[in-house]
Amino acid sequence: MGSMYASVMFIGVQNASSVQPVVSIERTVFYREKAAGMYSAFPYAFGQVAVEIPYLFVQAGVYAIIVYPMIGFEWTTAKFFWYFFFMYFTLLYYTFYGMVTVGLTPNYKVASIVSASFYSAWNLFSGFFIPRPRVPAWWRWYVWICPVAWTLYGLVSSQFGDVQNTMEGGETVAEFVQSYFGFDHDFLGVVAVIVAAFAVLFAFLFGFAIHKFNFQKR
Repeated sequence: MGSMYASVMFIGVQNASSVQPVVSIERTVFYREKAAGMYSAFPYAFGQVAVEIPYLFVQAGVYAIIVYPMIGFEWTTAKFFWYFFFMYFTLLYYTFYGMVTVGLTPNYKVASIVSASFYSAWNLFSGFFIPRPRVPAWWRWYVWICPVAWTLYGLVSSQFGDVQNTMEGGETVAEFVQSYFGFDHDFLGVVAVIVAAFAVLFAFLFGFAIHKFNFQKR
């Protein structure tokens, strides 16, 4: 789980940070072309979103092929697919989140400051340091809307949620994952839909931000 958490946070933040200056520069061109009547906001936003999809697919594939056997996860088609699926859509929503922060702020420098505050919150409520059942009830709502928490839910439950090996305490791995972390293997399909929905949500918010906000000074 530590490897999953570290890779999600490090690669995700790296993707979001690296896309911000690119989107910021291209937005300047968009302002010029929009004023000339050449660009419309939503087709432009769709193009920027679509161009990331194959690139991130390759990135997630290369990462999964290298890391999956190195960690020693169980070699089954279903488990490898789930690992690739959750990593792919995690990279998508992180990248689209970086694009959203640029769309909502005047430049990528401000965007990096704004996004950093959310990275800290996502890190705290990811469920790695403090499992969801141990989070105080008045903060548990944030765990349910934290995208990284859903990613770890999917990764951990898909790899360990059905393992019936008995631990030293007498309970199985699957029982420990459910009792300590609150990860239910039967809930895996719903988790997959929610993780994919975060990517769609951030992609839509980017299009909305480009359409509604104009930070051009002249």
